[in-house]
Amino acid sequence: MILASRQSRSNSVQAMRVARDWSQAELAKRSGISRAAVSAIEGDRLTPSVSTALSLAGVLGCTVEELFGRNAKPAPGGPTWAWQPWQEPCRYWEAEVSGRRLFYPVEATSLNPLPPDGIWKNGVSHDSQSASAEMTLTVATCDPAAGLLAHEYARESGFRMLVFPRGGGAALELAKQRGIHMAAVHRSTGKSPDRNAASARDTLGANSRLLRVAAWESGIALPSDSRVSSVKSLSKQATRWAAREPGSAARECLDHLLEGKKPQGREVEGHHGVAGAVRAGWADAGICVKLPAVEARLNFLPIQNEALDFCFHASLENDPRVQALIRVLRSRRYRQMIDELPGYDARLTGELASV
Repeated sequence: MILASRQSRSNSVQAMRVARDWSQAELAKRSGISRAAVSAIEGDRLTPSVSTALSLAGVLGCTVEELFGRNAKPAPGGPTWAWQPWQEPCRYWEAEVSGRRLFYPVEATSLNPLPPDGIWKNGVSHDSQSASAEMTLTVATCDPAAGLLAHEYARESGFRMLVFPRGGGAALELAKQRGIHMAAVHRSTGKSPDRNAASARDTLGANSRLLRVAAWESGIALPSDSRVSSVKSLSKQATRWAAREPGSAARECLDHLLEGKKPQGREVEGHHGVAGAVRAGWADAGICVKLPAVEARLNFLPIQNEALDFCFHASLENDPRVQALIRVLRSRRYRQMIDELPGYDARLTGELASV
């Protein structure tokens, strides 16, 4: 083996090992090298010889290029941002997506109680070396229970998940640009069960995948003292709405309810934003899923059941991080957790479909 200086080279040995639930000792035994060598290779302290690289790739079921040659640190001229930070200095996380190492401005720390990987200041990256980009899965979703999934994912897999709150339209656009791994959409209903697939196909192309997260109830959040008992009667009233952004499934549902009329009220972000606006008295009603309405102690009028799916490019299906997510979603423990949430249904959670 050849000793390496600590250059900005990285590999996927650790990610692929963890995805198979192997210890370093197990990988060492299977590949015919020492456990210390495995540790050094994973930590970028040792560059494997050709024979060792071939052995590791063979054991892990991939090519040498996939294992060692696909990732690089940000170029000297600066990082590649998944989206531009709004200020500087900026704390950031890192993740590798489709062979690119991306920087993500830190946000939604209640969903992501994680330290930053570094700080971008005066055009210079100050890296804390606290995490590995190849060990990070990025998702954009409006699921109010996404923090629970991220916690279980980290606990069960050893990877970490970064959750970025986005509506379906914005999430799909990020996935199209390969700025994230997965985008969540919930446009499929009992009357239109194929809308998630159509959205994925239109945005990501024909060669994409849908991974079922859950089904849930979508409806109208109302003040706890409201006497409204039907959707029809509410839609005819002059109501201040907590409206989601255009492009989101909740906004689409509201526009349909109002028969195309512009809603009166204010635009808010996320299902919790809708429930919070109603609870605070800033709005009389809003479309959201049942969970945040129950948590805010609001009345809830159900409208429809929706399917929540992660959409992603087919090329990511065999990524160890994606495979780990599939296992977590299919686990008995996680499905039980989801079933216990108000309005959620986990009967099809973990199902994978081609688009």
